[in-house]
Amino acid sequence: MIRLNNDYCFGAHPNILNALSSFNSESNPGYGLDEHCKEAAESIKNICSLQNADVHFVVGGTQANLTIISSALRAYQGVMCVKTGHINGHETGAVENCGFKIIASEGKEGKIKSEEIEKIAFEYAESNIKEHMIEPKMLYISFPTEIGTIYTKKELEDIKKVCQKYGIYIFVDGARLSYGLAGEGNDVTIEYIADISDVFTIGGTKCGLLFGEAVVITNDELKKCFRHFIKQKGAMLAKGWLLGIQFNEIFKDGLYFKIGKNAVDLALDIKKAFVKKGIKFDSDSPTNQQFVILSDSQLEKLSKKYFYEYERRFDDKHSVVRFCTSWATTKSDVNELISDIMEL
Repeated sequence: MIRLNNDYCFGAHPNILNALSSFNSESNPGYGLDEHCKEAAESIKNICSLQNADVHFVVGGTQANLTIISSALRAYQGVMCVKTGHINGHETGAVENCGFKIIASEGKEGKIKSEEIEKIAFEYAESNIKEHMIEPKMLYISFPTEIGTIYTKKELEDIKKVCQKYGIYIFVDGARLSYGLAGEGNDVTIEYIADISDVFTIGGTKCGLLFGEAVVITNDELKKCFRHFIKQKGAMLAKGWLLGIQFNEIFKDGLYFKIGKNAVDLALDIKKAFVKKGIKFDSDSPTNQQFVILSDSQLEKLSKKYFYEYERRFDDKHSVVRFCTSWATTKSDVNELISDIMEL
C-alpha cells in the first residue's frame, strides 16, 4: 500500500535523524534554553530578515495555535478565521475551550476576504453596546489553507490594511509553510509573511521534522511572558534541544524549501494526471494537497493500492478525497499512481 493521505505519515528527513544521532550523547540545558535552540532561532531570524523577533519552539501545531491565541487575547476578545480554518474544524474546540470565541466567516476558496474582516470589525467598532459583544482582536489565516490554496501578495496587503485600521493582530499558521511557499504561481516570500504578520509559525511536523513548530513573534505586544503560556498550555518540551537540532538542520542549505518544492512538483504531476483523465477537483490547489472528486467505483479501484484522506460525500455517486504528497513521497510511487489513474 502506498500512503498518500497526509504529509506527516513518515518519520523525518534522513538529515534530521543523522543530526539527532550525532548529538545524542551530548547533555544540554532543558526547556529550549540550549545552544541548539539559540542557533536555530538566529537562523530563522536571518532567513526572515527579522533580527528583533522572538523565536520559540513548541511540540506541535495545535499547541502552537492554542498558545499563540490564548496568550494574545483577553477574555472578551475573539479570533476571526474562515470556516474551514484548522482552529475551527480540526482542533476539537481547543481555542474555545480556553474561553476565546472563534468568529468564523464563509470565505472563498478556503481564504477569508478583506471585505469580510472589514464587515466584522466595523460592526464592533461602530457599536454602542460593545460590552455585550466579542471584540474581534485577532485574525487567523493559514498559508497554505486547509484546502491547499494560497493567498496572493495583493490579498495579504488588503488584509493587512484592514487589520491595521482596526488594531487587529494577524496570525499566520505556517504548519505547511514549505509547501505553500513552493506553490505554483506563489508570489509570497517568507520575508513577506514575517513582515505582514504579528506572529506566525514555521511548520516542522508536516515538513520533514519528527515533530515541532517554530513560533515567530514580531509584535512586541505579544512577546511578554510567552514562555509562561508555552508551559501552561503543555507546549514546552523538557528536552527542548531536540527541536533546536531539527530546525537547525532543516534550514541548512535551503533544505526546508527544497523538500517543499519537491513535494509540490510531485503533487502537480498527480493533478495533471487527473486533469488528463477528465476528473474534476473540489478546489484548485497549487500545493501538495489535491482534493479530487471520484466516483465510488474509482475509489474502490484506487483503495486497493493507495491510502488517501476521505473528506466527504459529494453526491450520490461521488466523494471528495485528498491525495497529499510530502518530503518523503517518491517519484516512483507517484508514477505508479499516475499509471493507475490512467486506467480508471
